[in-house]
Amino acid sequence: MAQEASVPRSRRIIVYPGSSVWQTARQAAGCELTASQAMHAGEGETSILLHAAPLLVRDGYETADHRADERPDLLLHGLRAYTSTGVVGQPSLASAQKGAALLDAFESQFARRLDELRKPIP
Repeated sequence: MAQEASVPRSRRIIVYPGSSVWQTARQAAGCELTASQAMHAGEGETSILLHAAPLLVRDGYETADHRADERPDLLLHGLRAYTSTGVVGQPSLASAQKGAALLDAFESQFARRLDELRKPIP
């Protein structure tokens, strides 16, 4: 939707962070799983919450791991077809330190995109 909305060139819209940004941030933070493996409520997202809002992290996240690496029909059936808890990944690998590193990486990568958004529309 963001891509289509940007077509008229009257405005620019960005969806952030995208998959390449997540990949770079995950590497910088020392995350063990790929973004696909830690799709929802896994290592990365739980790490961010442990750093930024630890009271929002449910007790028991350390034992809530659920791997569903193959999700061929996710867009058809949704997340419930692959997990009953909403977790796809390993929140047991999460840490507040990884969360801080992820957010730092997101921030540094956003600077380039912000420069692009500020450029005049031709």
